[in-house]
Amino acid sequence: METHMNGTSDPANGSAITNGFHEPSVEELEQELPVVYDGQVPLGELVSRVVQAIYAELSELAETLPNMSDAARKRTLADWVVKTKKQVVKMYAIVKWSRDAGVVQKAMNITAFLMDQNRQFEEAIHGLKYAKESLDPARLRNHDLLTSLDVLTTGSYRRLPSTIQKVVVPPTPLSDEEVAKTLSDVEDVIRIRLKMFEVVPIEMSKYRIADGRVYFTVPKLFEVSLCLRGAEKDAGWFFVNVEFLLNVGGDPTSVHEFPRKPIGGLKRHITDEADARLAFYLPLPADQALPPEIEVPPRPQLPEGVVDAPLVRVFNFLQMMSMSYMLEILCFQADRLRALGWAEYLRIQMSKDRKTLTLTYWMRPAPKEHRVRIPLLGGKLTISIARSRTTPTNKANRSPKARILAELQEKAKLGAGRPSDEVEPHELQVKWEPEQGAFGIFIPPEEYHIDKTELTIDSDNLDVEALLRKVATIHVGAILRIVQRHLQHDPSMRSMFGPPGEVTLAMDDEVQTLRAHLCADEVVVMTIDTRTGRLSLRDTGDLAAAGRGRRFTAITDRLNDNPTVLYEAFMRLKLGTILDLAEQKSNYLGLQSYRMRNFSPMEIQKFGPGARGMLYIELAKFPDHFLVLVVTDDDWRYALISVEVLQETPCHDLVMKDIGWLDVRRIHGEEIVVSQRPPHVADPSVGQKRKHDAAHVVAPAHPTDQFVPRYRLDIQVLRELYAYCCARVAFYKIEQQFKTRNIPYTTVACTNVAQTPELAHLQSNISKSVPLLCVQSSDILSGAPAAEAAMPNIRVIPLNWWNDEKQAQVVTCVKLNYVQQPVGKRAGSSSVIRPSKRIIYDTTEAIVSFLSEDVDKCVDEFLEEWARVSKIVVIAREVAQMATEKQWTDVRLLSFDLQTVEFAYAGDYTVSITCTDQLSPTGGSYDLLFSRIGDNKSEDMDMDGRYNPHEDLEPFLRNVLRHGRLAPSLQRLVRLLRDSLSVVVELEDIRQALTRASENVDVFAKAAGWFRVLYGDFRHALDFRIMTGGRVVMLDSSHSLFPADEPSSRAKQPASGRRSSSALSAPPIAPADSHLLLQAIPDFQRIVTEVVKDAASRGCTGHIAPIDIGIICDSIAVRFVARTLHERVLQRLKQG
Repeated sequence: METHMNGTSDPANGSAITNGFHEPSVEELEQELPVVYDGQVPLGELVSRVVQAIYAELSELAETLPNMSDAARKRTLADWVVKTKKQVVKMYAIVKWSRDAGVVQKAMNITAFLMDQNRQFEEAIHGLKYAKESLDPARLRNHDLLTSLDVLTTGSYRRLPSTIQKVVVPPTPLSDEEVAKTLSDVEDVIRIRLKMFEVVPIEMSKYRIADGRVYFTVPKLFEVSLCLRGAEKDAGWFFVNVEFLLNVGGDPTSVHEFPRKPIGGLKRHITDEADARLAFYLPLPADQALPPEIEVPPRPQLPEGVVDAPLVRVFNFLQMMSMSYMLEILCFQADRLRALGWAEYLRIQMSKDRKTLTLTYWMRPAPKEHRVRIPLLGGKLTISIARSRTTPTNKANRSPKARILAELQEKAKLGAGRPSDEVEPHELQVKWEPEQGAFGIFIPPEEYHIDKTELTIDSDNLDVEALLRKVATIHVGAILRIVQRHLQHDPSMRSMFGPPGEVTLAMDDEVQTLRAHLCADEVVVMTIDTRTGRLSLRDTGDLAAAGRGRRFTAITDRLNDNPTVLYEAFMRLKLGTILDLAEQKSNYLGLQSYRMRNFSPMEIQKFGPGARGMLYIELAKFPDHFLVLVVTDDDWRYALISVEVLQETPCHDLVMKDIGWLDVRRIHGEEIVVSQRPPHVADPSVGQKRKHDAAHVVAPAHPTDQFVPRYRLDIQVLRELYAYCCARVAFYKIEQQFKTRNIPYTTVACTNVAQTPELAHLQSNISKSVPLLCVQSSDILSGAPAAEAAMPNIRVIPLNWWNDEKQAQVVTCVKLNYVQQPVGKRAGSSSVIRPSKRIIYDTTEAIVSFLSEDVDKCVDEFLEEWARVSKIVVIAREVAQMATEKQWTDVRLLSFDLQTVEFAYAGDYTVSITCTDQLSPTGGSYDLLFSRIGDNKSEDMDMDGRYNPHEDLEPFLRNVLRHGRLAPSLQRLVRLLRDSLSVVVELEDIRQALTRASENVDVFAKAAGWFRVLYGDFRHALDFRIMTGGRVVMLDSSHSLFPADEPSSRAKQPASGRRSSSALSAPPIAPADSHLLLQAIPDFQRIVTEVVKDAASRGCTGHIAPIDIGIICDSIAVRFVARTLHERVLQRLKQG
């Protein structure tokens, strides 16, 4: 045996052993402290509340901020950030403080423990005071003088009875060997008795013999140990101990209250009763002395042929004790449940014989007001000790095998006799009786049927709470199924909750729930608490619904007061939620809405028999018109009504003068209609429509073609509905504005309103649903330039009439006679471009939209923009056609955006054309910008190599477009650019080479097709002139191409090559000034001949023809001829 010294410790659990006693550890001491949660709130719940509130505010800001001005939006956002920051900082401080929550909790627990100790000390003090006060009157007996004299004289007390000595003085104890021998003999006797004589119940057939006794084990009931009184054949049995084979589940405190091995008074009671049953037919012991005045009744005698069966009697007794013990444990657990929060909802009743326990769950207080009488309980659970069902042939309720074994045992041990007692089979029966009409719901028996094997008492896990929750869960499931069936199939509710998926059953964290879809993403969840039986309605719990808790709490309280209104609550909740969401979206858009208006019931009937609720949205600019959102059994219906106030009525009632039904699919899709009346309304007066809406009336759509799901109202859809209603009401005023300008127009249905991203901020998405105005181009473009570029019909569409913050605008749409796709950087990848604030071009449809900010000036602004755009369009069209019509394959359009057109006229050489001052008296002018493709693609590219030499000709070329019609003038310009390209390119190369060589040679343009190379002495020059047919003539500048203008004296041109006047028109110069004129190039004829021969020898392509004053060649031979001729002339001039 292990001995612990002072101060040692047990390494197994870390506890200390001091002076042989167990010293508890700190952890064990902390477990003994009471846990106090008074005044505390879970941190997770607090964080969840704050996050939900922040998310809800953010969602609201996301809906409201787009409708605010920029300043208001910034101010609102800043205020929200400051307020939210304060909340987050507070929460951060709380989270930081919560790190010490464990220490604070331990301090509170210690405080509670000390207060309890203080109470115990005070009770001890009061007990001591009470003892003092009670003992004060007590007195001692008189002194025993005789005993004192005997002790003083003889030294001992001689008056003590001798029998006391026999009792007090212990006999000589047996040795260990004698004890072991005695126990072994007793075991042998027990073994012989059980095998040969005693009737052992089959239920107790499992036993073991040890330590001088026999241990009988009855599974799931008890284990009892018995011993014999002696070795005689008729010696009886006596009870030693018993252990109930059960395990207590649930609350662990029951384990200490009901130990498996009884102790104290219970142990004494069981011992006395068991011994009495074991010795029922045995005579009293001979040494048992009884008072003489007591007459001993005669002992029971066995009838003839009956053999005593004491083990059967003790089995019946212990079986009943074991079941009673389990029943008491279940009753104790139920009472503990009442103390732990079940008191108001659970009632416990134990029968007088302590054999029946009745638990009534879901108790409800009686209602204060007289309502429909419904039961005040949910059901009853009865647990009773009852005799098992038996048959005449099987009185012990045994299996066939056990019955045969019992019969064989009786025949072997009793012979012809029979046992004095029979086994009495008992069991714990559980009966569940759900109360019909609980919650006002009647449940068919098949809904709550449960197999008996599921409602049994398991001795290995005695848990009355689990049993209660099992039957309550089944009860809850049956109720929810009945509610689901009623919502889906009842005629009055089928239309609202009948569609598949509207009402479903689900498990949420092992809790049965009924989920009813209200509208959009809103779902109401119904649960029934298995403990209290109280109904609970809540939303889906999303963060945006943080402010709806009070509403659901109020509804839940009313339902628990009167559950019969459950179905009505579902209907009201669905209708209220639908209208709440619609009203919320209306408020987000800043619209004034009303749940009720002062209409009479007759007027309300105009919305049809299926109308269950309405939301009236007042049109801001037209108070006598409303957009009405009607909730029907299937979905939303939308109506536009005009009202009139009856002044003669006391309450100023309203009447509907006109009502038009809107088809939201047409608004949100291709077009919108105002149907004459809903399909279920036969009265034509209900569906009156405006006269000018006749073109938009269509037949009602099939229900399966609905555009939106049930009761899903998007903010954009509501905005479009409101805008459309405003447009319909205000359209008449827009028409009047055009009439005052005396512009003939017609109203036509809209099929395409040039919907573009650029117009999205200026027009509503449902602008296409509003009829537009059509104007003839001959009327509005009378006298305007390029009027032939427009198609006959021009659409004029008013915009922003529904916007209270912006003035009305007008967009004029002109379809061009030909389609020209914009290209270039500004054209982008979209088919719609916006070159300026007031122009949008749809390249797919060739529609130009002119946006006017002012209705009063829309015509003037349109004509100004049209004059500019039409010329650019003509230029772009002509350029696009040149590749095929003129066979100029390298002419291609590079950029076109209605303001500027850029195209390549040859290779990578480009020109950009812009029109300016189109309404000026001179007819406007053109700006030409020459460049080459890829000018900006590489920053380190040689800029001289990418330079377009035609830029020097821009002052001469811009005037080409101003002579005659635009199309022929553009062709002349392009032909001139192409013919002169080879010349200007070669001259540019010559110029760059001369610059690098630091030669004093000047290269410049004299006219659009005339170029000159002036050499350093300013007396010799070489001219390059563009001729028809793509030919170029290179000649000595001292000669003229026009002999008729040249005098016989060979008049010379002025030396200054930068003068724009031609030598052909110069007057004859006197010989005295001949040094001021250009001189003939020395040996020019020889140089020309050598250049022609050199070109022929090198295989130069193209035609080359020498003339007396120069060379004529094709453009493809310009590069070689010009370079060779220039170099040889320059070399000859250097030679002098």
